[in-house]
Amino acid sequence: MSILTPRDVPLGGLRAMTVRRTLPNRQRSTIGAWCFVDHYGPDEVELTGGMNLGAHPHTGLQTVTWLFQGEVEHRDSVGSVQLIEPGQVNLMTAGAGIAHAEHSTGRVPVMHGVQLWVALTEKDRHIPPFFEHHIAPRTTIGDAQLIVFIGSLTGDTGTVTAGTTTFTPLLGAEILAPAGSTFTIPVNPTFEHGVLVDTGSVAVAGEIATKDQLAYVEPGRSTLTLTIGDEPARLLLLGGTPFEEELVMWWNFIGRNHDEIVAMREQWQHDVVHDGNPEGIFGHVEHSGSTIPAPEMPHVQLRPRKLPRP
Repeated sequence: MSILTPRDVPLGGLRAMTVRRTLPNRQRSTIGAWCFVDHYGPDEVELTGGMNLGAHPHTGLQTVTWLFQGEVEHRDSVGSVQLIEPGQVNLMTAGAGIAHAEHSTGRVPVMHGVQLWVALTEKDRHIPPFFEHHIAPRTTIGDAQLIVFIGSLTGDTGTVTAGTTTFTPLLGAEILAPAGSTFTIPVNPTFEHGVLVDTGSVAVAGEIATKDQLAYVEPGRSTLTLTIGDEPARLLLLGGTPFEEELVMWWNFIGRNHDEIVAMREQWQHDVVHDGNPEGIFGHVEHSGSTIPAPEMPHVQLRPRKLPRP
C-alpha cells in the first residue's frame, strides 16, 4: 500500500490548462495496464479556456476520457465526431497510429474530469485504430453509487459491465459516497488497484488518501473496504492485472525502445508538414483547429520504465 502524490503539468501550448498527473510517477509507472492519469478541474472555461487540444498523435495505447462536469467534442482521423458528457465514456484505441483533437464546447461553464491511458500489449499494439462511445452502467454498494466505465463490478443490483473494448483485464469506475460512510467492494484478487481522490478523503487498507492523491493497493485482495472522511467523496477506482511488459513512453507515444519513438516522431512531423497527410499512419483530423507539432527529442537515450513490484 502506498500513496502517490500528483505533480502539476501544463497540457497543450499557449494558455494551456493545468492537470494533476499521478501516473506515471517515480514510485510507480502503471496500475494494471493503466499507465497515465491526468486529473483536472473544476475549471471555469471562460477564465481558463478549458480543454483546447488541436490534432495530435497516439500510438500503442487507448485513451479514456471521463468527465465529472463539462462537455467536450472529440474528432479523430478515423472519422469520429463525438460529444461527451458526464456518465459517458470515450474510448479511443490508437493501435498502430491515430490522431485526434479535443475541445470544450463552451456550452457548459465548468471543465472537470480525468484523461487516462491504457497501454496495449505487444500482440495488440499494432492493430488498426478505432473509436467507441458508451453510456456507463450504474450500481450501488450500500450508500455508495458506482458508475462503471471499464470492465465489470458487482454491486447491490448485480454485476454491471461496461461495453468498452479492452485487451487486458481492467476496471474503471467513478464512486460517489456520503460523508462518514463505509462500504466494501468485491474485486478481482489478481488485480492491483488505485483509488484517486477527487473530493473528500478516504481510508484504504489503513492509509488515508486526501484530495488529488492516489492510493495504490497491491494484488491479493478479494475486497476493498473504503471509509469516507467528514465530507462527501468522489473517487476513481482503477484496477487491472499487473502489466509485465517494459514500456518506453514519450510525449503521446508508447513504444518499446528509443528507435521506435524516434520513428513515430519523424512520421508525425512528416504528416504535420504535409497538412495531416492522409497517406501517413496518423491520417487527418477534419476541422481540428491547430495541429500540435512534436517537441524535440531529448539528448539522451530513452529507456524502458521499470515497474517496481510488491
